[in-house]
Amino acid sequence: MTRRFRPSRPSRRSLAVVAGAAVTALALTGCGGSEDSGPSASAKPELKVSGAYMPAPLSGDMATGFFTVTNSGGADTLTSVSSDAAADVTMHETKDGAMVEEDFFAVPADGRLAFASGGNHLMFEKLDHRPKEGDKVAVDLHFARSGTVEVEIPVKSATYVPKTGH
Repeated sequence: MTRRFRPSRPSRRSLAVVAGAAVTALALTGCGGSEDSGPSASAKPELKVSGAYMPAPLSGDMATGFFTVTNSGGADTLTSVSSDAAADVTMHETKDGAMVEEDFFAVPADGRLAFASGGNHLMFEKLDHRPKEGDKVAVDLHFARSGTVEVEIPVKSATYVPKTGH
């Protein structure tokens, strides 16, 4: 006796499960359209710090710092800054001509965060000594996803204006 293979028909219940899974997968795929949920938002940040400088401070206990963070990966957040050169290092934004201290700064995916004269900047308060032109100040930038990035900030003349417009 020869047996023939006869495929069984799927039950309505199994068809409903497969259809439900397909609908769910399509719905989740459609949710990826927002700016923050693209591939770059979940990718690992790839940070590079450039253009860092500190104008030689005119007073003995306070200084400013500038730099640019370029990110060729996923989003990150600059959460704080520290340095052995000062008791306090705070981050500020300039809004309507007034300096406002900020707790964090977003570093957009595939974007830049600029700390530039007249805009975002660091304030070094209660300096342990007055840095002079030619010195370098070690600074730790603390990021939510990338951890700590160490930067050596060169001290420039008090009137220094970089070619990049910082």
